[in-house]
Amino acid sequence: MKLVYVDNNATTRVDDEVLEEMLPYFKEYYGNPSSIHTFGRQVAGKIDTARERVANLLGADTTEIVFTSCGTESNNNAIHCSLEANPKKRHVITTKVEHPAILNVCRYFAKQGYEVTELGVDKDGMLDLDELRNSIKDNTAIVSIMYANNETGVIFPIEEIGKIVKEKGVLFHCDAVQVIGKAPINLKNSYIDLLSLSGHKLHAPKGIGVLFIRKGVRIDPLIIGGHQEDSRRSGTENVPYIIGLGKACELAKKFLKEEQTKVKSLRDKLEEGTKDKILNVKINGENSDRLPNTSNVSFEYIEGEAALLLLDMAGIATSSGSACTTGSAEPSHVLQAMGVPPAKSRGTIRFSLSRYNTNDEINYILEKLPPIIKRLQDLSPVFEDSQHS
Repeated sequence: MKLVYVDNNATTRVDDEVLEEMLPYFKEYYGNPSSIHTFGRQVAGKIDTARERVANLLGADTTEIVFTSCGTESNNNAIHCSLEANPKKRHVITTKVEHPAILNVCRYFAKQGYEVTELGVDKDGMLDLDELRNSIKDNTAIVSIMYANNETGVIFPIEEIGKIVKEKGVLFHCDAVQVIGKAPINLKNSYIDLLSLSGHKLHAPKGIGVLFIRKGVRIDPLIIGGHQEDSRRSGTENVPYIIGLGKACELAKKFLKEEQTKVKSLRDKLEEGTKDKILNVKINGENSDRLPNTSNVSFEYIEGEAALLLLDMAGIATSSGSACTTGSAEPSHVLQAMGVPPAKSRGTIRFSLSRYNTNDEINYILEKLPPIIKRLQDLSPVFEDSQHS
């Protein structure tokens, strides 16, 4: 059976070159980078190289790169520590379509007495910038808005957002986990103060991330201990994974054009073929600027989980949305915010591609998907009624 992986917004395969660069640091070069002897210096130098590679991809300075365990830690760090550093400011702004790693943190602080504003989106998944502008108060500590949505791929106008936030003198954090490696970014001339990324979204291993902290931005550390990461994130460094992330960032810059051309072409072919072969299809966020690899498709009169299981039986791995909410009985909070009717949101599948996907794989999906959707629609009494009305 052919196996096709199109769930890259959940996680990506580790690039062969990334793994090759990591392996010696599990066995041959195992020193602690904080040690002053040769074993330690060998490792510390390689961490410096990784930091340079990450900074180069982001258009940042090496001193602004802090290694963390993942995107969730980076997000928590940004919000927790910004609030601790500004105890008199008790208002947080975010959006209704953020990843749970942001929404649940903000809602935690709401229970602690903070005021939290969750901005809405329109049917195309876009923010109302006037609503943002009018929501910022004198006691707003931080605005946290994602760069691109993990479910729909919709890209927010981050520089316009950042300009509004900075005009008000407020910290601006951006969860950029899904955009890094898929679209160009240059933080040097950006309004972003804090930015999160996660290695396993760009062909590095799981368990490594970054928090960008712009020079001059003061936030208190979340993890306190030793001097690592310039005392901004204590704990012995996860050396092999940091090295792997550095290599992945170097490769991401190399393959950025391919992501925006080849991968986008495959995504567009998948969407066009799906609309040609299947009735009652809605591409969520289709009218907005989107990540080149992401397609969020709603099918009427089916249950998305049933479609995922049948696709999996055909060797096609995909998802209904965020991997962090898989198994939840609740419909997607992103699609709810966009006003997608429950009958459609329940039948939604997210296809997320990578540079490893091929034209033959898209053809295979377009061969297997239509009969699966038809089979499920034929089992729906609502679909039967609609056919005879």
